[in-house]
Amino acid sequence: MAKAPSAYNRKRNFESTSEPREPARRPRSKAGSLRFVVQKHDARNLHYDFRLELEGTLKSWAVPKGPSLDPSQKRLAVHVEDHPLDYATFEGSIAEGNYGAGDVIVWDQGIWQPDGDPVAGYQAGKLKFVLIGEKLSGAWTLVRTRLKGSGDKQQWLLIKEQDDVARPADEYDIVSELPASVISGTLVGGMQKPAANQSQPSATKSKRKAASKPATRAKAGGKHQDEPMPDFLSPQLATLVSEPPTGDWTYEVKYDGYRILARVTDGEVKLFSRNGHDWTQRLAPQAAALAKLKLGDSWLDGEAVVLDEHGMPDFQALQNAFDEQRSADVVYFLFDAPWLDGQDQRSLPVQERRALLQKKLPKRRSLLRFSEAVSADHQSVLDSACALGLEGVIGKRAGSPYRSARSPDWIKLKCRQRQEFVVVGFTKPQGSRSGFGALLLAVNDADGLRYAGRVGTGFNQTLLSSLHERMQPLARKDSPLHKQPSAAQRRGVQWIEPQMVVEVAFAGWTNDGLVRQGAFVGERSDKPVEQIVREHAASAKDLKAPPKPAVAKPRRQGRETIAEVSVSHPERVIDSQSGTTKADLARFYAEIAEWLLPEIRKRPVSLLRAPNGVGDEQFFQKHAERLAIPNIRHLDPALDPGHDRLMAIDSVPALVGAVQMGTVELHTWNAEYASIERPDRLILDLDPDPALPWRAIAEATRLSLSVLEELGLEVFLKTSGGSGMHLVVPLARHVDWDTLKAFGKAVSQFMASELPDRFSARMGPKNRIGKVYLDYLRNGRGASTVAAYSVRARPGLPVSMPIRREELAQLQHSAQWHIGNLQQRLAQLQGDPWEGYANRQRITRGMWKKLGVDAP
Repeated sequence: MAKAPSAYNRKRNFESTSEPREPARRPRSKAGSLRFVVQKHDARNLHYDFRLELEGTLKSWAVPKGPSLDPSQKRLAVHVEDHPLDYATFEGSIAEGNYGAGDVIVWDQGIWQPDGDPVAGYQAGKLKFVLIGEKLSGAWTLVRTRLKGSGDKQQWLLIKEQDDVARPADEYDIVSELPASVISGTLVGGMQKPAANQSQPSATKSKRKAASKPATRAKAGGKHQDEPMPDFLSPQLATLVSEPPTGDWTYEVKYDGYRILARVTDGEVKLFSRNGHDWTQRLAPQAAALAKLKLGDSWLDGEAVVLDEHGMPDFQALQNAFDEQRSADVVYFLFDAPWLDGQDQRSLPVQERRALLQKKLPKRRSLLRFSEAVSADHQSVLDSACALGLEGVIGKRAGSPYRSARSPDWIKLKCRQRQEFVVVGFTKPQGSRSGFGALLLAVNDADGLRYAGRVGTGFNQTLLSSLHERMQPLARKDSPLHKQPSAAQRRGVQWIEPQMVVEVAFAGWTNDGLVRQGAFVGERSDKPVEQIVREHAASAKDLKAPPKPAVAKPRRQGRETIAEVSVSHPERVIDSQSGTTKADLARFYAEIAEWLLPEIRKRPVSLLRAPNGVGDEQFFQKHAERLAIPNIRHLDPALDPGHDRLMAIDSVPALVGAVQMGTVELHTWNAEYASIERPDRLILDLDPDPALPWRAIAEATRLSLSVLEELGLEVFLKTSGGSGMHLVVPLARHVDWDTLKAFGKAVSQFMASELPDRFSARMGPKNRIGKVYLDYLRNGRGASTVAAYSVRARPGLPVSMPIRREELAQLQHSAQWHIGNLQQRLAQLQGDPWEGYANRQRITRGMWKKLGVDAP
């Protein structure tokens, strides 16, 4: 007899909702951390769904007012049906006509630690537990009451226990202070609404679906192409310059619109904004028009634009078209094809890619148009564009490849200064004006958000009302800026959470870094807050092509010369998520060599090799052995007796040579090979339970820093590129390997003994459930750690990046920088994040004593 569907499944029509279906069999509970999630649900009534993982499901309660940090406020929690574990990552807009129609965001997530037996506590109606989340933490209680609810639903109370996290409600209301999703940063009510009987899939689900597709094998010149087209692709970005450069450049109109990438897979068209949001439903007519072209697997690049009556791009009209659901008014101008009909074209010259793209597009004017080149010489091209009332032009260096990063091969020239800003507050309206007076603007710098002035013109009454309505829920009491404006500039300001991005045209910058004569252009929902920085126009005289070693020479017989190294199989995709090829990785390492080589050139280096890509078998190689790596240096055999020679990398050709042999990661010892028995640094690796939220890892980093600094040690930070953080303590060469390792162990054990609920000094997954393992084992002789600026052999190819101590508060996760955005990070740096690094510190007897250990 078939098992009756669960209460969860009975309430949902999975043909018209993207919510996950509950499996026929509930998964068995495994040893490990228990997840919790709080989802904000804008259904018939706005409420918060509080869910705890228990016995292979999510036990769920609807909390109408949301959690409170005030122990005196006992929040009603109505017990509802169990939800499947996959629901913990669900975000989307459930369409009208479906159960629970409305927006759903993940308001908070993390792990929960029960006090006692959770199953017995749940059955008895009293659960006591600790939350470790991005927003919620500390001790809590869920208790069942005798109150009668609607139907057979049990009435419980969610209560915050008195601890150092608790706060009075009249001082702090966490649900109003922190309204946005911890996954996407979106707010309920701000999502794109799907059509009736269609639901908006979550980003997580979309990625899962894309990842499940089989690798595409397309014909290329009569041969099979083994590498699948990447599921995701970052766009190439242009560098702002002050005047047209000399050389062989072609120019196109700088369209005043939204950058959109189109992916065609097995005939299915998906449209994505520049930061990866799925805009297919918002641009359904354009997606349908692309589908009619019958393309093979392709990635196309272009701009969504609305034209005015004179045929000029109108950004405000574009926003109105989206607000009023008139997507048929939008024209999709296409200007590049990184991948076309199953063939990777990224290494082809730009003019060849554009010619192949143009042949595929309709000749007549339609929703799809080819971005024609501007016919003007390089001296007059900008004047011509400005005379026509255009925003500016985009220049592309002839012969250049397509790179998923900001590149000097693409430039932008603007008729008037114009860029994006983060909105951090607004002023009260004056006179007859309603809504607000002016928006306060900010940009990111090395220390956080910096004030950049205000804009009070360019708004009509509709904009004043709509922007004001959307800013009110973001109100906060204090300024989000790291350096406060003057008292006069702060007078009458309502600060808001920095979640909105706007574009402003202005006459220039003051000496204080404020915009002059700013005018509002429009809101930019396609650009994330953390990427908004002040744009500095480069001089054409300083505009250089990528370094010569990193420029690809023409391929012959399946090889490509990079940094004087002949790279075989340059087209081989080594990471399907980013679409990065072997040649891309070789060029990347060549281009960042000035940052990377100082970190590795004097130390023995070990290689993590992934010859067939990051998803396949990987090898860790410590010694030269019989593998001939071009240009790599073999060290004196006496440095590691009884083994093959250790290796060193001290040049760009050696870096590229390592990539030629399948290397992705570079690891180094804690000593230079010239003084190999005297280590010159201590490294502690914070290795967290994968279920822990980033907030817990950042807090563990701060606690570890505090202890090391209390000992009197200066510490330098870098992201691991994985899930944790690395603490680097430079030392004078005054201890041996055994002493160094023993000191690292003493620090780890001290942290675990002082904070046993947060730290573990024992390795292994079972010992770090809900905790961070402070790994000290990287300090023994022969042990190594991934080098600063090294790529990691993981999907997306993250990079281990040094950061300043003050940047920890803004860090979102340890894999924040990757091969696609590291160049942008380096371009924004104002100096070395590890400025002041010097190997002068010594481990003293007093430090051992503070750790409760006798010095060896």
